[in-house]
Amino acid sequence: MKNRAPDAPVIAAVPRAPRRITPPSRERWSPSAAQMARRRAVLTLLKWLVPGAGVALLLVIAIWPELEGAEERARVSFRRVAETAPEAVRIVAPRYQGVDEQNRPYTVTAAVAIQGQNQDLVDLSAPRADLLMTDGWVLLESREGRLDKARNHLDLRGEVTLWHDGGNLLVTEEASIELKEGAASGDKPVAAQGPFGTLISEGFRLYDKGAVVVFTGRARAMLEGRQ
Repeated sequence: MKNRAPDAPVIAAVPRAPRRITPPSRERWSPSAAQMARRRAVLTLLKWLVPGAGVALLLVIAIWPELEGAEERARVSFRRVAETAPEAVRIVAPRYQGVDEQNRPYTVTAAVAIQGQNQDLVDLSAPRADLLMTDGWVLLESREGRLDKARNHLDLRGEVTLWHDGGNLLVTEEASIELKEGAASGDKPVAAQGPFGTLISEGFRLYDKGAVVVFTGRARAMLEGRQ
């Protein structure tokens, strides 16, 4: 009789315990109908804005060189206008010369001259006028002045001083000089001093480059004894 292999042990099936499901750590959030509607509106808006912004950026890149060119042309045009038509020309140490009715020379100088759009009018700083006479000269000075070249007319303002070759001195605040005629006048108070003495008046008239001086208005004089 053959030997028989022993039978394999029988393992009894053990019933498994039911698996326990762990609850979620937090509750799941569900958006409301209003929130969903707002989200859809935002998404719809973005669908239009993003492509529009891209198109706008491409347009700016395309026309930027033209904008820069236009700006540069405007700058060049402005520079050309400023160069061809300046508002004023400033001249340092100007010198103007001419002759009067008797062909006697006169000279007008200044520290600074400013000429505007009207080329005949020149504003002067520290002007000085030298008028040559047949037997001497007259010198006029002031703080400010204006020369009308077309009329040969000079207006002086501020501490106007007139020196005459004969030793006479006249001081006033304003004076008008006709360079061609060699005449001067003023309606501001005048103080004069010379070999004749001293004199104060309300105005003056000067003719023939100082050869004749008439004091106008109320005047008060103190004459020297030898005159």
